[in-house]
Amino acid sequence: MSSLIEQAKQKAAYQAVDEHVLPTHRVIGVGSGSTVVHVVARLLQRDPELNAKTVFIPTSFQSRGLLLDGGLTVGDVEQYPDIDVTIDGADEVDAQLNAIKGGGAAHLQEKVVAEAAKKFVIVADYRKDSKVLGEQWLKGVPVEVVPFAWKAVLKKLQEQGSKDAKLRMAVAKAGPVVTDNGNFIIDAPFGLIHDPVKCLRDIKLITGVVEVGLFCNMAEVAYFGCEDGSVTIRTK
Repeated sequence: MSSLIEQAKQKAAYQAVDEHVLPTHRVIGVGSGSTVVHVVARLLQRDPELNAKTVFIPTSFQSRGLLLDGGLTVGDVEQYPDIDVTIDGADEVDAQLNAIKGGGAAHLQEKVVAEAAKKFVIVADYRKDSKVLGEQWLKGVPVEVVPFAWKAVLKKLQEQGSKDAKLRMAVAKAGPVVTDNGNFIIDAPFGLIHDPVKCLRDIKLITGVVEVGLFCNMAEVAYFGCEDGSVTIRTK
């Protein structure tokens, strides 16, 4: 099962890189997560001279490490605010290409790098493909919050209808998950999210919220690797 899923992720990632990373591109955003491992692997198979002329913008400690290990030139969005294309994974994607991201707690940097790009491309496997957000991803909308405000934000999220919202706790460390930016994450389930734009707006207006893992009206195309080895492409 797991090798099938890895193959599906690889198929989607390779095809997305082949079709959207052009020889003329000089600044490429690279997202985070398990599918992005295959994105970087495909980038490393390009002509080394092409990669030598290209700057890669990571969205997390993880993707930065992958790029550096591959000997690629790494920059940041402060130096390179105009990105040609950003390719990233997702936890779930709906029929309109709205996505939930932040399962890996990197959605603040991911959103900045996605918004800075002329084109934002999502790669995922078939398990992330939904008609409506909240069908497959049941852990809730990831909400990055400044640490001192987490209790107040949690209360507001519960008032907005996420009764089971809770602070994300670390696995191999006592206490909460701390993001690359030094913040906490609250996971806020809202059931099926029929209006993700409204949900995003409502959460974003809570004081203490840094960023919300709803990526609305951003992706131009999504690639889903399927169990049978094919790739489903969804465009706007």
